[in-house]
Amino acid sequence: MKKEIRVELGDRTYPIYIGSGLLEQTGSLVNTCRSRCQVLLVSNPTVYELYGEKTKKSLRESGFKVVVSLMPDGEQYKNMDEAMKVIDVAVAARLERGDVIAALGGGVVGDLAGFVASVYHRGVDYVQIPTTLLSQVDSSIGGKVAVNHPGGKNLIGAFHQPRLVIIDPRTLDTLEEREYRAGLGEVVKYGIIYDRQFFQWLEQQVSAINAREVEAVTEMINRSCLIKKAIVEQDEKEQGLRAILNLGHTFGHAVEQLTDYKVYRHGEAVAMGIVAACHMAREYGLLSGEETDRIKKLFKKIQLLRGFPSLHEEYIFQTMLKDKKVQAQELQIIVPAGIGGHEFITAPSREQIFRAINSARMSE
Repeated sequence: MKKEIRVELGDRTYPIYIGSGLLEQTGSLVNTCRSRCQVLLVSNPTVYELYGEKTKKSLRESGFKVVVSLMPDGEQYKNMDEAMKVIDVAVAARLERGDVIAALGGGVVGDLAGFVASVYHRGVDYVQIPTTLLSQVDSSIGGKVAVNHPGGKNLIGAFHQPRLVIIDPRTLDTLEEREYRAGLGEVVKYGIIYDRQFFQWLEQQVSAINAREVEAVTEMINRSCLIKKAIVEQDEKEQGLRAILNLGHTFGHAVEQLTDYKVYRHGEAVAMGIVAACHMAREYGLLSGEETDRIKKLFKKIQLLRGFPSLHEEYIFQTMLKDKKVQAQELQIIVPAGIGGHEFITAPSREQIFRAINSARMSE
């Protein structure tokens, strides 16, 4: 059974389709917004080997001409060099403004393919076909597309909404355990920062979620997408509310960058950052000890509770200062205000950041 969620953004409105077996319907779903054009399918070798031919077959059966561009797997490859390689394929294929780019893969593929779509011919349509939990519940929705720069994560990017998002939960069957659990970091974030009832539901369903039971996982994806949709509709270009989705990210991005994107998965780093943000919230009296313990307990049950890495606090702090949310050289940290609420802390001191990091180090 296919579920449809509509992200209402005026002339940029688009559907999110969720349902087992939707990969086989890719062609007919893309046909709802474009017909008989050329599709540049961007993926990586791992995902393409699993789902590439199935996706390409569906597109061709619906009358689309398909060209494929594969990029290496890994956050370290989300850069301008790899983006230019995809653009080279698009140029060689004579991709036109009326054609479509389709991203088949996780967050790295989706971010890079979306970025290429935002700049090629000053913007072409693209479709998100996320195959990891993290991309299904977060990065494929909302139109934030980017590549990394040596000076920081996602520093080069744009807001460019997809024409549609196709989520097939069956792709999670082949997702390695570590990647699946990393995606849960973004799921828990939604409950902590926006929806107390969803957090409670996660606590109740944690065994089913850990076992990847189809009904629970599909409901988890659906509820996560509804939260992301609600926030994006209120603040498409992150001028205010949408920034709450960066809970844990300012700390987490620094960890990712300082370890060359090779040690931790994005969701793992975000979970560390969320725990640090919780300790900061406690210092400000915004989060109780009991609530902090509940958050840590849930992270522990999904195997995402781990101590902050042994990086020097000053290095972390200086890297955090390169974050996109820095204003007038001042950090903007999102923290929980109770479970289901949020608050922005402007210009916390170096000492406060250090205390949050060191408290998180003792959380494992």
